[in-house]
Amino acid sequence: MGIVTLQRTSKLLHITDHSRDIAGMTYIYPVVSRRAGGVSIGINLNPNNACNWRCIYCQVPELKRGTAPAIDLAKLETELGTFLHEILYGSFMQTHVPPEVRRINDIAFSGNGEPTSAREFEQVVELIARIKADYELPEELKLVLITNGSLIDRPGVQEGLRRMAALNGEVWFKLDSVTREGRQHINNTRMSLKKMRNNLQLAASLCPTWLQTCVFQKDNAPPTRTESDAYLTFIEEFLQEGAPLQGVLLYGLARPSMQPEASRLTKISGEWMEAFSAKIEALGLAVRLNP
Repeated sequence: MGIVTLQRTSKLLHITDHSRDIAGMTYIYPVVSRRAGGVSIGINLNPNNACNWRCIYCQVPELKRGTAPAIDLAKLETELGTFLHEILYGSFMQTHVPPEVRRINDIAFSGNGEPTSAREFEQVVELIARIKADYELPEELKLVLITNGSLIDRPGVQEGLRRMAALNGEVWFKLDSVTREGRQHINNTRMSLKKMRNNLQLAASLCPTWLQTCVFQKDNAPPTRTESDAYLTFIEEFLQEGAPLQGVLLYGLARPSMQPEASRLTKISGEWMEAFSAKIEALGLAVRLNP
């Protein structure tokens, strides 16, 4: 294993700043996650800022259409090992993390694009499994995949999810809209609802899966009644089919968008989110609400 030097800075992590460069590494970046309630060790498999979707609330600057580049597995292994050693035995927590969230909550595939677009995804999951075994990490430490779900049908991704399930893994599957117009408008994707449903069923059958849904106002207007009703109907029918879901991660805007639509987006009211959350819960599904 090579040597990687952790970048030294006095910067304090905050939920409103998920910058990828605080540790000075290519693939590894720590954040304080409001949804996780602790430190999330991010794995960025898209350092080229390429994604197959373009969500209008995305915080990635200079986002472009594309896929992950070839992953330097040796470098990733070295970076993750170096950072885990520092966060466990060094001064990183005391220097960079507010006292109330000084705990490692998860290792998360997130970053600057769709992580499952990396052809090495399955190999990276195995790499993480090896490294986890080398360190005294909390038993409850999760391995989280934050994904738009569009590539779940790839065999390598499915094998990665099976392995994740054995590592206390979770899938956070993006579902911002179930209408064709809403998905084109919010996520800039033409993926059909049928494929999305099939991929969601597949993900949930392989690894514990949460829906993650971002809600916001555009031009000072919340989602339409048509949009919200369609979303609730989709969940109700999905659950009736017996597909397992852990719940919904319902969240609002916390960091500014870096997309052209940024000036048109604003936070939605807490009252709207609480009312929508209650409607989801009435269908029998747990909700973690982060306004």
